[in-house]
Amino acid sequence: MNDHSHLDPYQLRPEDSRDPPRGIVDTYRMVGPGLILAGGLVGSGELVATTVLGAEHGFRLLWLVLVSCTIKTVVQNELGRYAIGTGETTLEAFDRVPGPRWRVSWVVWLWFLTVLFSLFGLGGMLGGIAEVLHRIVPAIGVSSWVWIVNFVTVALLLIGRYAVVEKVSVALVLTFSALTVSCAVLLVKRPDLFSWAEVADGLSFQMPEAGFVTAVTVFGVTGVSAMSLVIYPYWCLEKGYARFTGTCDNSPQWQRRARGWIRVMGFDVVTAMVVYTAATVAFYVLGAGILKPMGIVPEGARMVQSLSNVYTEILGEWSGYLFLIGAFAVLYSSVFSGTASQSRTLADFCGLIGVFDKKDYKARIRVMRMAVVFLLFLPSLYFMWFQEPLWMVKIGGVAQALLLPVIGFSTIYLRYVHLPTAIRPATWISLTLWVAVVVMFVMMVYSMTQVT
Repeated sequence: MNDHSHLDPYQLRPEDSRDPPRGIVDTYRMVGPGLILAGGLVGSGELVATTVLGAEHGFRLLWLVLVSCTIKTVVQNELGRYAIGTGETTLEAFDRVPGPRWRVSWVVWLWFLTVLFSLFGLGGMLGGIAEVLHRIVPAIGVSSWVWIVNFVTVALLLIGRYAVVEKVSVALVLTFSALTVSCAVLLVKRPDLFSWAEVADGLSFQMPEAGFVTAVTVFGVTGVSAMSLVIYPYWCLEKGYARFTGTCDNSPQWQRRARGWIRVMGFDVVTAMVVYTAATVAFYVLGAGILKPMGIVPEGARMVQSLSNVYTEILGEWSGYLFLIGAFAVLYSSVFSGTASQSRTLADFCGLIGVFDKKDYKARIRVMRMAVVFLLFLPSLYFMWFQEPLWMVKIGGVAQALLLPVIGFSTIYLRYVHLPTAIRPATWISLTLWVAVVVMFVMMVYSMTQVT
């Protein structure tokens, strides 16, 4: 056992067992993993892809946004349940899925391939941040800003821990979400830009006649994205839900603790869903109500400038800089929390394939730090090469969307085969899980038929 074993949040020790909180206030004090996800979700998905979807289709696909934000939380909840009940990370769990394998399961390799493509989206967000900062300080070019943001983020993450990531993510995401929801509320009072009849039409389950790439992107990155589904259990483990539950011995005490911490995790999932759903719907409504009538579809290097119309049209030209501040906050929260999250999964992947001893927490930390540099350096190079933030976000979104059914069916397998019987979900939750996975599968099949 190494000297850092007592610090390892992935190791279950009897002395760490703790009864779950009972009251609402105490329960919400233990909320956090979902809000870290929200910090990453209210970024490329909401600010960019969702707003562009509204600009392309008007209110027609509002239903898709709502489905995307709600349906995948069932899978998120069940992956969290599995982590609490077993103490295993997501990749450790996916490594149990039967099928072809080389060192690890085919599902783990498919996840790794998706990570490489999802980094295009991260590069697009870095480009969006750089555009924002360039508009604030024009003396520094966009490319220079990309590398400045890169180095600052690396420094912050190399010295940070869970608490730092959680606080920064929550502060950034809530700031812009509140501003954007306020703009959407003001839009409702503009009959020239908004009508409830159009909203009703947007809830009629119409499929897009064109622009399916954007639609699939939105399904992939809004709500809980594929990467976020994989990452969520890691934050649950670092928050301590599994350690407080303890090693599964099926004793009455363990079962009571497990159900209690699963309940806390459920509050966390719902809280995050409310935050990012409100923000997502607000972005979509603003894109549909403002950009669509103006004939503006954000793209290219002037993406952020085009998006700023959702503020200036409602609040006036003075709000342009307010939008820039908010756009920086929400895009940077995605880069910050996304990099922090992916560094954990990549370190776990390296441990699974034998790069280091997974029980050596000091080695895990060292690999995580190297992963932070890799996760920011490669997307920065992507942006230097392509210089198309929106296109890059779409590549990342489509890649994640295609992974969703695999994650869904793997979750079903784990639920029936490896989850401790005492904490298996109620029948209605299991049924909802099946429905969610089938919807994800149908969505991906539809998108592939459109491509061909």
